[in-house]
Amino acid sequence: MRRWSIATRLFALQFIVILALTAGAVAVIWADARADVDRDAADRSLAVAETIAHDPFVERAVAQADPTSTLQPYAVDIMAATGVDFVTIMSPDRIRYTHRDPSEIGKQFIGTIDRALAGQSFTETYTGTLGPSVRAVVPIRAVDSDGSGPVIALVSVGITVSNTQIALGERITTVLIAAALALLVGGAASWALSRYLRRVTAGRGAEEMSRMFAYYEGVLHSIGEGLVLQDTARNVVLYNDRAAELLGIPPIRADRRADPAAVPLGKLPLADEVAAVLARHDVAVDEIVITPTHVLVVDRDRIVARGGFVGTVTTLRDHTRLQELTGELATMTTLSDALRSQAHEFANRLHTIIALIELDRAPEAAELAVSELELSQRLADRILTAVEEPVLLALLLGKSAQAAERGVTLDVVLPQRIPGAAVPPQELITIVGNLIDNALDAVAGSAGAVVRVEVEPFEASAGLRISVADSGAGPDPEVADRLFERGVSTKRTEGHGIGLALVRQAVARQGGSISVEGSRFTVVLPATAESTRLAEADR
Repeated sequence: MRRWSIATRLFALQFIVILALTAGAVAVIWADARADVDRDAADRSLAVAETIAHDPFVERAVAQADPTSTLQPYAVDIMAATGVDFVTIMSPDRIRYTHRDPSEIGKQFIGTIDRALAGQSFTETYTGTLGPSVRAVVPIRAVDSDGSGPVIALVSVGITVSNTQIALGERITTVLIAAALALLVGGAASWALSRYLRRVTAGRGAEEMSRMFAYYEGVLHSIGEGLVLQDTARNVVLYNDRAAELLGIPPIRADRRADPAAVPLGKLPLADEVAAVLARHDVAVDEIVITPTHVLVVDRDRIVARGGFVGTVTTLRDHTRLQELTGELATMTTLSDALRSQAHEFANRLHTIIALIELDRAPEAAELAVSELELSQRLADRILTAVEEPVLLALLLGKSAQAAERGVTLDVVLPQRIPGAAVPPQELITIVGNLIDNALDAVAGSAGAVVRVEVEPFEASAGLRISVADSGAGPDPEVADRLFERGVSTKRTEGHGIGLALVRQAVARQGGSISVEGSRFTVVLPATAESTRLAEADR
C-alpha cells in the first residue's frame, strides 16, 4: 500500500486545522452573538419597563377600580410600538392587570418579583406562560415629593427566547458565510501549496524522501570522483570528500551535510585554475586543469529541473598518477628508441670496421671503433659514477641518445655523487624530462645546438638544484610570465603547453621553486626529512 505523499499529508493537516479553527471561531462568535442578543433584549426590555413605570398615566390607572380597562389597550399599543413580546402590569400581590393573552389577565404573574417589591429594577431569563423569555421587572412607585414613594404596582416587559434566536440566527448566518469563505480560501491555499510540494517532491512521501537522501548521501561520499554542486549564482552548495581532497578545501562536516549553506567561490581556498572553471557558465567535457598538486580532468554540466535551470554539477577526476606514468613511459620509450637507433647505427659501423679488417687495414678499423665509442662511453661512465638513482640514470642516458639523434649536443654537468631517493623518481622524471624536452624542441635544427644540464646538491647533499639551458634565445617575453600555465607554449603546433605546467606542479609538491632567466630554467628542490636522513647515512 502506497503511503501518502508529503503534499497530501500537508494538505490534509492544513485542511483539518483550518476546519477546526473555523469551527472554534464560529462557536466563539455564536456565544458572543448570543450574549449580545440576550443583553440587547434585556436592555430594551428594561428601558421600556422603566418608561412605563415612570408614566403618570400608569400611576393613575393602577389606582382605579378597574385598571385593566385602561391599561390593557395601553399595553397593546406599547407592544406594537416597541416590538416587545409582552407588557404585564400587575399588583404587588402578582395579580395581572394586562397580558398578551387576555385570558391570563386576573391570574398570578409567574416569575420573580421580590427584588422589585424591594424597590429594585432587574432583568432575568424565566419561563412563563409564553415560554422562556428575557424580561425586566420594574417597580411602579406612587408619586411623592422626594421620589421615594411606596411600590403600588409592578411592570414586567419581556422578549421571548424564540424571538431572540431569530435575531441571533440573522447574525449567525453572516458568521457562517464568513466561515465558509475562510474555509474555502484556506482550503484553496492548502491545495495550491500541496500541488507545489507534489511537483517539487514528485509525489514522494516523507519516508521515501528520507531513504532517497540516505542513498544519495552514500553515493555522494563513496564515489572515487570529486563532485561539486553549484547554484545559479555559482555559489558552492555541496561537495563530497573526494572533491575536498582534490581541491584542497576543508570537507563538509557531517552535521552540516543535511542542510549545507551555499558558499561563494571567493571564500573557498581554491586554486586559480579551478576557480576560473567553476566561475564559468558553459559546459565542460574532459577539460584538463592543472593545480599545484593535481592534474584534474573536469566535466561540467547544467542541472535543469521542471522549473528551469537550477545550477551546475562538476565532476573531478584525478589524472596526476596517469600523467606521471605517461611521463615515465615516454622516458622509457625515448630510451628504447635511442637504443634501437644506436643498435642500427652500430651495426653499420661494425660492417665498416669488418670491411676495413678484410681489406687488411686493421689500424684504421681500430681507430674508427675507438673514436666512435670514446665520447658516448665517457658520458655513460660519468653518469654511472655520479647518479645512484636508476630512474634519473636511465632518463639522462636516454635523453643524451635522443639529443644526438636530433643533432643537439647534450652537455651534462654532474657532481661527484647524487644520492638516491633525494627526490621521488616520478618527480625527477617529470621535472628533468620535461625541461630537457622543452630545451631540445627549442634548439633542434639550429646550427651549433647545445643543451646543458646541471645538477648540483646543496644543504649537505640533501637538496638539489637542477638547471637546464639551451643555446637558443629563450621564451618570448610576452609569454614568459604565463609560461607555466596550461596551454601556454612558444611552439606553433598543437598539443603543447602542458609539460612546463606539470613541472611547476611537481616542483610545488616538493616545496621547491622554479625560475626562468633567458633560456635557463632553474629548479630548486629543498631538503626533506627523508633526503636529509639518507644524506647523513651516506656520510
